[in-house]
Amino acid sequence: MQNPRRIHFLGICGTAMGAVAAAVRDLGYIVTGSDDNVYPPMSTFLQSKGIEISRGYLPEHTPEGIDLVVVGNAICRGNPELESILDKKIFYRSLPETLKEFFLRGRTNIVITGTHGKTTTTALVTWLFRRAGLDPSFLIGGIANDLRQGAAFTGSEYFVIEGDEYDTALFDKRSKFLHYLPETVVINNIEFDHADIFSDLE
Repeated sequence: MQNPRRIHFLGICGTAMGAVAAAVRDLGYIVTGSDDNVYPPMSTFLQSKGIEISRGYLPEHTPEGIDLVVVGNAICRGNPELESILDKKIFYRSLPETLKEFFLRGRTNIVITGTHGKTTTTALVTWLFRRAGLDPSFLIGGIANDLRQGAAFTGSEYFVIEGDEYDTALFDKRSKFLHYLPETVVINNIEFDHADIFSDLE
């Protein structure tokens, strides 16, 4: 799908989902979302951006005329809203796929990976690029104090992104970072983690 204007986030109050939803809203898209866990600070942050959040996953929480539904990786089959979206054949994508197709292609992507320290390192690299006057786009798994939000999409050729190794979505069990089209990879420490996804350290 080219140039969707109305985007609905299923699981919008997740850290990355909420950060991307707010950044997409800042670009002028019409953004809505639903979640079971609607509470501060993410709920108030999203509301401050003018994003309407529905509590719970009900079919009627997906607005009419939606161009794209972004499905969070905590969403499973049997979720009433997801099942309604599938029945109606509404166009959907995972968050990493959405990032790749609409924001990462054609950029110089710096992907921060590793078991520990990804969020801190991503914030530091973003800050360094900003201090250098490069105004990068970024996605961080948290809200850094001096950046004031977890994501921003700018006109810069550079995109600094936290490379989460956990699975992408119920329909894609690959690591999220495999979608991120890296030009440069920063690898922090690596330990055996996420035994439900990886069988061993290798």
